[in-house]
Order: sequence, then C-alpha cells, then structure tokens
Amino acid sequence: MTDDLLGRHRSVLPDWLALYYEKPLEITHGEGRHVWDSDGNRYLDFFGGILTTMTAHALPEVTKAVSEQAGRIVHSSTLYLNRPMVELAERIAKLSGIPDARVFFTTSGTEANDTALMLATTYRRSNTILAMRNSYHGRSFSSVGITGNRGWSPTSLSPLQTLYVHGGVRTRGPFAALDDYDFVAACVDDLKDLLGHTRPPAALIAEPIQGVGGFTSPPDGLYAAFREVLREHGVLWIADEVQTGWGRTGEHFWGWQAHSRSGPPDMLTFAKGIGNGMSIGGVVARAEIMNCLDANSISTFGGTQITMAAGLANLNYLLEHDLQGNARRVGGLLIERLRAAAAQVPAVREVRGRGLMIGIELARPGTDEADPAAASAVLEAAREGGLLIGKGGGHDTSALRIAPPLSLGVAEAEEGAAILERALRGPS
Repeated sequence: MTDDLLGRHRSVLPDWLALYYEKPLEITHGEGRHVWDSDGNRYLDFFGGILTTMTAHALPEVTKAVSEQAGRIVHSSTLYLNRPMVELAERIAKLSGIPDARVFFTTSGTEANDTALMLATTYRRSNTILAMRNSYHGRSFSSVGITGNRGWSPTSLSPLQTLYVHGGVRTRGPFAALDDYDFVAACVDDLKDLLGHTRPPAALIAEPIQGVGGFTSPPDGLYAAFREVLREHGVLWIADEVQTGWGRTGEHFWGWQAHSRSGPPDMLTFAKGIGNGMSIGGVVARAEIMNCLDANSISTFGGTQITMAAGLANLNYLLEHDLQGNARRVGGLLIERLRAAAAQVPAVREVRGRGLMIGIELARPGTDEADPAAASAVLEAAREGGLLIGKGGGHDTSALRIAPPLSLGVAEAEEGAAILERALRGPS
C-alpha cells in the first residue's frame, strides 16, 4: 500500500518535494510522543512534524477545543470580529515582551516572515535587508531571497537587496577559532564595516538558533551587541522565532531572550509549535511598525476560528504544565547523554543546542569535511530502531536535528538516546 501511495505521490506532486527515507513513511496516527505508520510500526517521534507537534500528538485538550469549535463555526476571515483570535493575540502580545505590541496572524512561518519584511521595508522606506549566513526563513519569493542557505535557495531573483552578516554559526567560518568574547567583537566589527558600505537597511532578520541550518547559534549576547549598532542607524531587528519560540530552548520562552541586554526585538515572527500541528503563524510588532501600512490588507485564513481555538488550548497546556521547564530539565539530560555517546564516535564533529532543540553534526573522521551520506545513514538506522529524527545544516545537510514534543519524559529521552547511539555507531 505504501509503494502504491509513493507512485501516486510521484505522479502528481513536484519532484522537488522532498521525502525522508529510502522507503518513504506514511504516518497514520499518533499519541503522546509516538506515531504509527501504515504498516503498524510504532516510532518515538524526535522531530514532531518539523517542530510543529510542540506538546504531544493527539493532545486531548487541543483535540477537544478543535472539535467544539468545528461544531460552531470553522472560519469567517478577518473581515469579522473573531473572539478566539483576539484572545490568542492578547496572550501572545503580553508574552512577547515587545511594548505596545500588535499581532497579525498568518497560516505559516513563511507568510509570517513575508509580512515582517513588508512591514520593515515599508516602515523604513528601504528594500535592503540584513540576514545571517546559513539562515532559512521560508519558501516564498521574498523569504527565499533572504535565505542564506544555498540548499534552500532555488533562485537568486528577489525583490530585496540582501546583505549577509557573520555570526549565526559558532564553529565554522573565519572567526571560529576565537573565544566567545572575541567572536562577538569580530562579528560586530564586520557588521559596522558592512553598514559603512551600503545605504541604510530596513532590518536585520535572524533566527536565535538556526533551524534548517542545523541548530547552530552564536554566543549569547551577539544580537544584543548587534542591536546597539543597528539602533544607531535606525535599523530594525526581526527575531525569527518560528522554531525557537514557546519555550523549546528551555532556558527562555523566546530565543531572543538569550540576547536581551539591549531590549526586545522590534518584531518577532512565530509559527510551528503554537498550533500543535494546526496552521498558525504570525508577527508581533510595535504598534507604530504594525500600523505603518497605508493600503488595505486582510488575511483570509490567518486567525481562523478553528486554528485559534487550537492555539489557545495548546498555549494553556504549555504554560499550565511548565513545558518550558520540562524542556530545560529533560533536554539537559538528553544533550549530556548524547554528548557522552558521541564522544565514542569519530564521525561526530559537534553536539550542540539547548533544551529540546539539539543538533548533531557529522563530518568525515579527522576532518571538518561534511558527511551528508553519514547523516542519511544515521537517519535510516534510527528509523529502523524505532526513532524519527530530522536532518539539516548549511554544509551539505550533515547535521541531525532532534526536537521532540516538549512533554518528553526522562524514560523516553533515554530510550531515544539509546537508539540514536546505536545508529551513530553503525553496524556492529
């Protein structure tokens, strides 16, 4: 049955629509931290639909909220007052840390970043954007144009002029050998030099932890140091929190809070986990920025009642059960367990991350040369062992991405780590 579905998939969907695994997987249902495929195999899910299943599969509170809302009304658009949308916006505005915040809902992280770019360029009257090397911000025309990862950038055409800044990857590039203090100083000097050679940009957009890039991040405080320079030039800071938001990093609710010395960002974008699988994205911005548009704009499906009901139920569960604290505790145990296992595997270049956002970068032993074949082999072996993980990385997709639901238990973390250790070691 899966082979038949694969043939049908290939006959009607684009060739560039990627599928994991030599024998692609059809997931039919899930519960908690586990999913099942069409052959009845059960897997521990350490990727959560690309970080979207944030709390748990088939979470009863979310399922109930969606079902009850579907029995009343599913959708009406933003042309009408929408109580669930207002209620979720109020919660997110308060949690964002941005003063006098306004919230606009979209259906995805791509659309959220697209909106943030439109707001920034309109507010600043500039089409120049600063972005980070190794970054990823979505698949729309404008977000592809600012993505600093060749593997996810199918065209060089763009409505924006994009200038790329150092700092998103700590252990590669010209500043990798410096200590954290000097690394930040060198990146700031690079930014200052760049700003001296261009017209004033509209904004810097940056992921606090680069998601598709392989869960890489700079030293804490880098974006705070950038912010001081940007503020002198009137340049906005957009924090792309599509993957880092909602407490996944454990230490902070938002990724930008690791860089908070100079205050919150001017805008933050969010998506993925807040809907627990439902299509929710959005932008939070200071009122003067959000309100700068001088033409009509609506969202047909952004903020629709059924997704907002899911988001409210999911956010309530997250906060009431302190899943951020769980991500910190269980994630800390998991990353140490993986580092201990990786110390015995020459192909592991680095284990990095925080909370339940962990990357394992593979390289050919004794070198810094990326090894995407090894990453694919580990992905396959982990599946054979009953574990689903992801891949990423700006250096030939050689990083394994680990991002389980935030309700992951200690025993499940240990189980997943054991499977992954066997997969990393390869055939015995």
